[in-house]
Amino acid sequence: MNNQAYDSFWNTSKRGFQRMPVAIRTIIAINAVFFIVQTLGGSVVNSWLIPSLGFDPSFPTFITQPWRLVTYSFLHSGFLHFLFNMLWLWWMGRSVEEATGPRSFTVVYFGAAILGALLDAGIAQLVGGALVIGASGAVTGVLVAFAMLFPRTPIMLFLLPPIEARFFVVGWIAIDILFLGSGDNVARLVHLGGALGGYLLLRAHLNGTDLDKVIRYFEYVFGRMKPTSKPKNKNMSIVRDVEIVEEVEQSELDEILEKISKSGYDALTKEEKQKLFELSKKD
Repeated sequence: MNNQAYDSFWNTSKRGFQRMPVAIRTIIAINAVFFIVQTLGGSVVNSWLIPSLGFDPSFPTFITQPWRLVTYSFLHSGFLHFLFNMLWLWWMGRSVEEATGPRSFTVVYFGAAILGALLDAGIAQLVGGALVIGASGAVTGVLVAFAMLFPRTPIMLFLLPPIEARFFVVGWIAIDILFLGSGDNVARLVHLGGALGGYLLLRAHLNGTDLDKVIRYFEYVFGRMKPTSKPKNKNMSIVRDVEIVEEVEQSELDEILEKISKSGYDALTKEEKQKLFELSKKD
């Protein structure tokens, strides 16, 4: 009975995971893998992983090691940090991905993470900064995108009445502003930069900017997408010559067919017969 219950739970969880939008499913899976490695590896693994992949806002590290602008968002300081980031991403991100598409959603998510890190780095040059980990900046960007797309959607919080998404997100951002510099080890600047990134990127998407091309570019660079242009025919110098060549060939074919109608096939020269054969193969 216990085995059946376990199997039922596993299958239900598996089906639920597979039904998630593809971008969110992939992002959560990557975060989960990193969290498992951090948990199982303990202090030994984390003593290397966090200093190597966490975001270091000091100059020139954030420029010379640009991968940190993304990899920091896959690391978390504990189970609750990981859990709540992934829950917010799942709760709010599904509707955003369904409205924008997986590619545009991916650009919004990682764009928010990157802009959050860059804002933190910019301020750190003035007041100093610390190593940053966590997906909170990217998730904040997704929350802002959700509020822009569905401003009046009620957000249900424990022991609180429903709050419209627009007011909830404004309150979320206000808390980060109020607690700036409080020394609570929360990367408030990353949250604010993520919020700005989510706003700017979704606004660009709503204004008609094709965010998908960012992902298509990386797909092309990493060989996942082959070039759509066809190799040029060695007998043609440029593509627009195709129409001219076709017109010339059609004219030649008409002349040969007219000659056949008047004098018969045997009246054709050897060159004309060869030309007729080549043109018939193209058809």
